[in-house]
Amino acid sequence: ANDDQRFSWDTHFGGDIDVVDYVYGRAATVMDYEAVLGNEIRPFDPNQGNYILELSGSYRIKRTEVAGIFHHVSRHLSDRPKVMAIAWNILGVRLLREATLKKATIDMVADFGGTTQKSNVDYRWSGNVDVLVRRQVAPRATVFARGSGHLMSVVPSPALTKRHAQTGGVVEGGVRILGEAGVGELFVGYEHRFDASPFGFVPERWFMVGFRVLRR
Repeated sequence: ANDDQRFSWDTHFGGDIDVVDYVYGRAATVMDYEAVLGNEIRPFDPNQGNYILELSGSYRIKRTEVAGIFHHVSRHLSDRPKVMAIAWNILGVRLLREATLKKATIDMVADFGGTTQKSNVDYRWSGNVDVLVRRQVAPRATVFARGSGHLMSVVPSPALTKRHAQTGGVVEGGVRILGEAGVGELFVGYEHRFDASPFGFVPERWFMVGFRVLRR
């Protein structure tokens, strides 16, 4: 739900792979492709393709996991001409912890890092927090709520004198159906995304209704 014709659908395809578990920690990689679709030219009009590649190595301290991360983002136009690279790399640290409260499971993730390389963006360092709460309500059904916040510091620029640190976030809730081979989620949510367009330094907001299919 957004008045801008560039933002009608949001899709993700990717995975989180534990490459090796060395008992006291793990080496992992994340790969994600996001396609953003509008309805400017046709009902399903892909206009953005965003790629995320991440490498990490962690150390477990009881129920807390501390990880060093290398995070790469590359943004592209789909079905549109593009003449310049838009990408950045972040080197940082992440904390992960799982907790239980009565019958609920709480997963908490926080990370902080600085840009080591950037192309045509003014990002300097980033901070992210994500909290997921799940509670089983039936043998094969779980309700969940998630909230995440994002902060991106920027380098002051004479051309963008009023541009300051950028903030964004997502809140969503729904039901998770547990199957033999995977998990299905139905959810509703709201997102505030800074720099929603690769070439426009403006935020966008939208309500979401969607589904996910997950497999382990």
